[in-house]
Amino acid sequence: MAYHYASSGVDASPIVNVTRRYAWLVFALTLGLLISDYMSRQVLNAVFPMIKLEWNLSDSQLGALGGIVALMVGLLTFPLSLLADRWGRVKSLVLMAMLWSLATLACGLSQSYHQLFLARFFVGVGEAAYGSVGVALVLSVFPANLRSTLTAAFMAGGLMGSVLGVGFGGVLATHLGWRWSFGYIALFGLILAILFPLCLKKNRAALDRPNVAKFRSDSKTFKDQRAPLIGLFSTKSVLCAYVGSGLQLFIISALLGWMPSYLNRSYLMKPDKAGILAAAFLISASLGMVLCGMVSDRLGRNSPVRKVKLVIGFCITSGALLMFAFQLPSGSTQLIFIAFGMFFAAGSAGPAGAMVANLTSPAIHGTAFATLTLANNLLGFAPGPIVTGILADRLGLQATLQLIPLISIASTLVFMIGKHYYENDLNKVASLALKKNIATC
Repeated sequence: MAYHYASSGVDASPIVNVTRRYAWLVFALTLGLLISDYMSRQVLNAVFPMIKLEWNLSDSQLGALGGIVALMVGLLTFPLSLLADRWGRVKSLVLMAMLWSLATLACGLSQSYHQLFLARFFVGVGEAAYGSVGVALVLSVFPANLRSTLTAAFMAGGLMGSVLGVGFGGVLATHLGWRWSFGYIALFGLILAILFPLCLKKNRAALDRPNVAKFRSDSKTFKDQRAPLIGLFSTKSVLCAYVGSGLQLFIISALLGWMPSYLNRSYLMKPDKAGILAAAFLISASLGMVLCGMVSDRLGRNSPVRKVKLVIGFCITSGALLMFAFQLPSGSTQLIFIAFGMFFAAGSAGPAGAMVANLTSPAIHGTAFATLTLANNLLGFAPGPIVTGILADRLGLQATLQLIPLISIASTLVFMIGKHYYENDLNKVASLALKKNIATC
């Protein structure tokens, strides 16, 4: 049975008309590769203590190894997403997965810091546009009224991949050596990259070019429906969604990168135990991302502005909990507050993604999410581990982690500005879409 949904005043039907079973297959496979993506990215964090000891590295050097991946994602996500929208999303995703998996394998074969840094560079190149193109592919086969939930669930796959990368990587590193952590994770990615196009063979042409699938009956209509790229930045609230999301993810990125090292230094845990506990924190963040997305969809169904208010609440709550947690002495109470803080820290991801989807044309959703990914990486994922490492060399890791949650103040202010303009911007976008539809009739 295909998806056909009615929606008050809004076309809620998917861009690619497929059966529910096939839509969920697309979601599962795309999510699986996203998990591989983040396993390859975050496994490094689990082996930080071993690499630091073996090669006598500073915290700044360790932070650079983590930040280079996010930096390349931030720099390349936009141009590569444009190419993927034109060349074909499925083909592009497969090539990306092959590249980051082979680069992850090269990480395990590295014999020096510089070789490992170069391999991490290519991990970033391979992963650059996967998040934006992947979520655009998923949203193209589901109704629009599921956007917050699907965006949150998809992005939570990144945290789940981080969980597996840190937890599984730490266990492998402790028992087999840190190089095997990279090897096994690379193998997982390569297997999924081979299965991905085989399982999506049916309707693959429509998935590669969803706009053609929806407007195939009239080439002129298709041309008219393509929104200009200026639509990526046409409203104040979409700009706030980009910036606010990126700033909030700075906190997640810093904790993702340094929590295993913090547990190793403050709790004297070995890499396997530190990795498992850090993975538990990431599970808390993953659950928060999904559940906060679901709550936003449910409570914001008849009030779009309410979603933005919820995002503001998530930012304030996470900042307060984490600031309090890192003031506490080492112990179970501190760990509990860290877990609750991380639960809300990622809660803004789904609603922010829905804001971007609602404020841009479906024809450029791949590029719109590339812009969101660009902001997430240049403002959050790239500087998070790097800045934390630089500050840790000067202030100590404990003192640095006490400062990191203050970023939530900035993200809160940005989302508050976005809330002020959001409803008017939605009406503006809807009005422009209506005029285009009338002009093409």
